Amino acid sequence: MFRQLLPKDADIIYEIINQAARAYKGIIPSDCYHEPYMPKKELHHEMENMTFFGWDESSKIVGVMGFQPVKHVTLIRHAYVLPDYQRKGIGVKLLNHLKQRTETKHLLVGTWADATWAINFYQKQGFRLISNKDELLMNYWDIPRRQIEASVVLGTEI
Repeated sequence: MFRQLLPKDADIIYEIINQAARAYKGIIPSDCYHEPYMPKKELHHEMENMTFFGWDESSKIVGVMGFQPVKHVTLIRHAYVLPDYQRKGIGVKLLNHLKQRTETKHLLVGTWADATWAINFYQKQGFRLISNKDELLMNYWDIPRRQIEASVVLGTEI
């Protein structure tokens, strides 16, 4: 079941993101990986600018995904599922739910270039790699230059 997550749910979001993001350790550039992957202060800042939804499984939130309208597109942000619940369709359910809630027809998602599992997930959902990723990352995201260098952008129309 879907549930919109609120500021009072920040600890749940924090735990899910940081548990699931351990998959990046040793995959993304070492200067980009740290623990916690997303500190609480950063999460609270992100929550000011986006809407998070969670997937509730037996009264426990096990996956989260945020979306953020920016200019004429919607960004899919911070999509994570707890490791024990991955590959069970939760990410697909969350993504489809966000597609229904967006008011723009263009969706963009940024991820690490070496996170092949994430790229494959989005491609299976109809997203395609976009060649002008640096321009998109600079225009729609607020991330460090180093992260731009190590990332890709995928997009789709809905």
